[in-house]
Amino acid sequence: MSILPNLKKAQTVSSIKERKNQEPIVMITAYDALFAKLFDPHVDIILVGDSLHMSFGGEKDTLSATMEIMLYHTKAVCKGAKNSLVVADMPFNSYPTPEIALKNASKFYSQTDAHAVKIEGGTNRAHIAKYLVDNGIAVMGHIGLLPQNSRAEGGYKVKGKSETEQAKLIKDAKALYEAGVFCIVIEGVISSVAKEVSKSVNIPLIGIGAGNEVDGQVLVWSDAFGFFSDFKPKFVKKYLEGAKLIDEAISCYANEVKMRKFPDEKTSY
Repeated sequence: MSILPNLKKAQTVSSIKERKNQEPIVMITAYDALFAKLFDPHVDIILVGDSLHMSFGGEKDTLSATMEIMLYHTKAVCKGAKNSLVVADMPFNSYPTPEIALKNASKFYSQTDAHAVKIEGGTNRAHIAKYLVDNGIAVMGHIGLLPQNSRAEGGYKVKGKSETEQAKLIKDAKALYEAGVFCIVIEGVISSVAKEVSKSVNIPLIGIGAGNEVDGQVLVWSDAFGFFSDFKPKFVKKYLEGAKLIDEAISCYANEVKMRKFPDEKTSY
């Protein structure tokens, strides 16, 4: 498929919010201008996820990502994304109180062109989301499996396996909706439960490992395109054997250099 010019309409917080029960929202992560530019014609939202600390930085989890790191990558993504809505992940411990959350979220608005920030948590973080929204910051929520809670919970655990968990997820979604978030990511949740959670609020729910009866989907780009191979979650579909293709290409390049086949006459001055 050829790379076509980006002719799609620029997305806004309002246009995403209006997509509830409409055509599914397409969301993917990106960490730099190069890939943001490639993804931009095809997706509605680009998330500058703190997942970059694992796939990009080689860390075992997302928890040591800092504001400085997230600001750097968000600024780069905004250079490449012209029409997609850019959402920046608030890193671990950057929003423990409403006041600190506003101070850090404001940096994304003043130092980058990001349209919104994302915070993890439900009823326990709804007051923080509301404080941000009341102060002019667009917020995307995140419920279900929370990567920033992985150490505290002893790993990545699927949610919604009991009636109690289902009730909590619905309560979390409603609390965030009432706080004014425009959209919610729901991660690692039993499909049937995610469907009921989606029906409980009038804003889009974007799933990752939460079935296809929500309002959209998000994947980490390095998972979706086969570049991250340390582990593969069940919910990931690989759309490209990226690591294999790069391995073949770099091997070819190295061999041509060693055999003095590159550069040739066409690639020499």
